[in-house]
Amino acid sequence: MPNTYTQIYIHIVFAVRNREALINSVLKEMLYKYISGTIEKQNQKLYIINGMPDHVHILVSLNGSLSVANLVKEIKEHSTKYINEQNVLKAKFYWQEGYGAFSVSQSALKNVIDYIKNQEHHHLKTNFIDEYKSFLKAYNIEFNEKYIFTEIE
Repeated sequence: MPNTYTQIYIHIVFAVRNREALINSVLKEMLYKYISGTIEKQNQKLYIINGMPDHVHILVSLNGSLSVANLVKEIKEHSTKYINEQNVLKAKFYWQEGYGAFSVSQSALKNVIDYIKNQEHHHLKTNFIDEYKSFLKAYNIEFNEKYIFTEIE
């Protein structure tokens, strides 16, 4: 759209189904490259992607042509299909239903990039669920414990 200018930074977080630790070092490299390409194909800008074996953090800026929900849907759908086509895991790979998306001010970009970059160090002190709840609380998002990344029976 002509004469439309935006700068919207979003920190996206989502987990592997049942928070299984499936993203090993080999899969991590493949997965992050694939997700990077998906974001680029959607004409959005990726700042950093990193995570742990059971979840991923992504910092992007959205140009206004795509909603957060549609971007996450594209990332999760396409990366799931890609991982399963590669046959690198014994079982099928799926992302957990849902995600977190948190706005980031330009002045906080460096802090968020550093936070995402240092996931391994950060998770020596806290687990994913506690980390996720701290984001929800920090952003004053009401939530029901029952629905925080529930496991599939």
